[in-house]
Amino acid sequence: MLRGFYTAASGMIAQQRFQEALANNIANVNTPGYKADQPTLRAFPELLLRQMGGGNELPTERGFKIPGNHPVGSLNTGVYVQENVPKFVQGDIRETGISTDMALINGVLPDEDGGLFFTVQNDAGEQRYTRNGNFTVDGQGFLVASQGYYVLDQSGNRIQTNGLDFNVNQDGIVQLDGQNVPLGIAYTADATQMAKEGNGLFNGEAGAVPAGATYTIQQGFLESSNVDSLQAMTQMMESYRMFETNQRVLKAYDESMGKAVNEVGRLR
Repeated sequence: MLRGFYTAASGMIAQQRFQEALANNIANVNTPGYKADQPTLRAFPELLLRQMGGGNELPTERGFKIPGNHPVGSLNTGVYVQENVPKFVQGDIRETGISTDMALINGVLPDEDGGLFFTVQNDAGEQRYTRNGNFTVDGQGFLVASQGYYVLDQSGNRIQTNGLDFNVNQDGIVQLDGQNVPLGIAYTADATQMAKEGNGLFNGEAGAVPAGATYTIQQGFLESSNVDSLQAMTQMMESYRMFETNQRVLKAYDESMGKAVNEVGRLR
């Protein structure tokens, strides 16, 4: 019976964390370039039950009998949220008309789980990656992301625009007074291995775009969040029902335990 308590409780905790991930997705439904989290549920290691004895004793030469056993079956003891995996499906592209906004549109990717990102530099001078092209120009004339991080070019240098009067072609080349500065677009063969750091930033292994990958940069556009709000709300309701079910199971176990202690075990 105590195992039932732990199983029901683990189900409630897992559904609570599932709901937290869904709530975060819904909160970022209007965040440019946001990638929805997909919580993955996993069962605890299974227990293999065997029946011991039960008339299946094996005789030996010395007259001893070895209790026989045979498998009964497996038993799961609970469930938990293993991890939240970002879903790197391309979000809708919407026009803003702002020259500093840029949408990174996937073309042909050589790997099924591959991903493309803008490269930025955080406060510690480290490279990070983002799909949020909601850029602007700071007081010193540098192109910066919405977090205030510097947008980098292909060589890892900050991009000096000296204002808002610049053009970006479809190949990601920033055209500045006769200068052509390629945006720092990074590629990873497995985008699911990229870890979220908040503020739309990702950390992980990414490098130069391989020859087989294609993409397009659209200036004056933004990639929207890929969160499906209707689907997220439906999943949230399903998760809530599962939470309620585990709650009722836990209450039933509690009532049974109360009867076992107060009625069955009463001395007369």
